[in-house]
Amino acid sequence: MEESHSSRMSIFTIALFLIAASQFYWAWRCWRLIRKWIPRPGPRWAVAGAVLLIYLPLWRFNFGHFQAPTPIHLTWTDALLVAPFMTWAVSSFFGALIALLFAIPQSIVGLARWASAKWRARSGPDVLPSPSRRVFLERTAHVAAAAPFVAGAYGLLYGRLNLETTVQKIPLPRLPRSFEGFRIAQLSDIHIGPFMPQEQIRKYADMVNALKPDLTVLTGDFVTFDARTQYAVVDALSGLNAPFGVFGSLGNHDAWSGVEASITGLFRQRGIRILRSEAVPIRIQDDSINLIGTDFQSNRRFGPSAPVTNLLGDIVPLIARDRVNILLSHNPDTFDRAAELGVDLSMAGHTHGGQAALEFISPEIAPSRLVTPYVAGWFRKPGGQLYVNRGIGTIGVPIRIGAPPEITIYQLTRG
Repeated sequence: MEESHSSRMSIFTIALFLIAASQFYWAWRCWRLIRKWIPRPGPRWAVAGAVLLIYLPLWRFNFGHFQAPTPIHLTWTDALLVAPFMTWAVSSFFGALIALLFAIPQSIVGLARWASAKWRARSGPDVLPSPSRRVFLERTAHVAAAAPFVAGAYGLLYGRLNLETTVQKIPLPRLPRSFEGFRIAQLSDIHIGPFMPQEQIRKYADMVNALKPDLTVLTGDFVTFDARTQYAVVDALSGLNAPFGVFGSLGNHDAWSGVEASITGLFRQRGIRILRSEAVPIRIQDDSINLIGTDFQSNRRFGPSAPVTNLLGDIVPLIARDRVNILLSHNPDTFDRAAELGVDLSMAGHTHGGQAALEFISPEIAPSRLVTPYVAGWFRKPGGQLYVNRGIGTIGVPIRIGAPPEITIYQLTRG
């Protein structure tokens, strides 16, 4: 435990150091700009001081803001101070990183030109790139370094609000004929807070109802860290309804916030059943499918969550060998084990689709791929299938790039 805590602190310290280093880089760039446009020393230092008087209190405020209660509505403070600051912090880090990557070849070329100038004085003409090419490289570096800021603004103002409804056909050879065309709606990763306020969640719940699913499922992370927000998120989702019921499972943030038992009870009062190592039959006349739910599980340590040695051991006695089994498991990493156990379909969330993914450039560019190969969408392997919903909320920085929020509609078919 101490080793794991020390490792987490080391990662946190390194992250803070890198962010701080990026801020020094942008401070240097800002100072160069001030010197360029303000030739007189007095006004120059006055402007620099004014910038610091605004900049430093913003950092202090936002670090303190993380300890404050999580609002369930978007406030002016969050809209005008928190969101721009968090977007700036991430964008400036990646912008500085890109600038560094461009600075390396620029430095090499500059060193080579210096050496060439020395050699030219003795041997002949300089054959290295012309100054105009060097200027072009510098301008390209400036544009590339600005790209994260454009992407951050896009992700904040549009990407996180660009809800998509995905219709996914699921072929299940063992599906009873009476379930042909059965429709299941999934919402995941709500993360109620100022950037996923109560009224927005209620709106999404109404949208799910308008799609007229036969069954609705929720796959965890209703809250983020503040246990007090559980009442608001349950209230916002309480309007969900479907002919065959509304069921759910819990996520890692529900566990970390200590609300697993209490939020399960709150949902029960509203007619929504959270399945915690439980199974329930979904019946049409004499036929049925087996719906199973489990809490967040991982075979490796994930934050405060200890590793589970017998992954999905809790659902083994719940699996019906003579029926289709559908598993609600927040963590998509349980899929390999679920397929081994013969679970026909797993529904998961957790990854937010990478939240900031650049898969339109390359399928491998998604932060979540550092944690799981199952980032978003449909997967299939012998024994079972998996769909990873991108969720509707965000965590950390309130942006989505290349990973829009999602409502999934599953259409079951015999294939």
